[in-house]
Amino acid sequence: MRENGRVTSATRQPGTPAAAVRPRLIATDLDGTLLRDDKSVSPRTVAALAAAEEAGIEVFFVTGRPARWMDVVSAHVHGHGLAICGNGAAVVDLHGGPGAHRFVKVRELARENALDAVRLLREAAPGTVFAVEQTYGFHQEPDYPKLHMEIPDNLLPAEQLLAPQGPDADQPVLKILAYHPDLDPDAFLALARLAIGDRANVTRSSPSALLELSGPEVSKASTLALCCAERGISHEEVVAFGDMPNDVEMLTWAGHSYAMGNAHPDVLAAASGRTVANNEDGVAVVIEQLLAETF
Repeated sequence: MRENGRVTSATRQPGTPAAAVRPRLIATDLDGTLLRDDKSVSPRTVAALAAAEEAGIEVFFVTGRPARWMDVVSAHVHGHGLAICGNGAAVVDLHGGPGAHRFVKVRELARENALDAVRLLREAAPGTVFAVEQTYGFHQEPDYPKLHMEIPDNLLPAEQLLAPQGPDADQPVLKILAYHPDLDPDAFLALARLAIGDRANVTRSSPSALLELSGPEVSKASTLALCCAERGISHEEVVAFGDMPNDVEMLTWAGHSYAMGNAHPDVLAAASGRTVANNEDGVAVVIEQLLAETF
């Protein structure tokens, strides 16, 4: 199912504290948030997630990762088994396990928008190289660095990858990755947002100058808002966790939100609360407190 509808509620500011409203859904980023730096889920965090589900709180993993990288948490999806991947570009059912996931919702980046964004970013930041993430494929330009530890399906210029008759043209484009070898990551993000405008949503989750471009209305927040609306869950009933700029909209939208102790300054400013770092099980610390205080 492809969907690109406007979600106006995804810009709402943090509202009622979690302690005043019984939480119904926990939305957590993965890398730098739920996962430790070695990409493991600690026993304490596993127990906290299970306790939340047992108390009737849904847990959504909301990540920039593609679906094929979700094996790190596939054993911890519990009941509904859904995750929001690609910064909101896809809702994925993980019940089938690695390699057998099912796309429940896809919010694609139109190829014409993607081509415009590539052109504008090449002009604004010469030296930028690109990769293309699709539902079941990953393609990159020949000079794009080996950032993802995987073999791309095709090595071609982005303009050919995104052409109407390009590789896997029948598959939706979920996001474009743009890397610059020299620019400061935050400066690159600001430059790209100015250059690309409303043709795509631009964010980043990497410590390097690696940007992620999605559809104009697509973000973790907007897709989470859609999923919550389908379940009759209000933003006040959502508790969210994150650490990088691609989490800012989600943390702003959620009724109560926590920046990790290792979070980017923009995330610290956006969240309504703070917890300890990912390597100290910051998500588990808050979940344990929530369950003790409200259940």
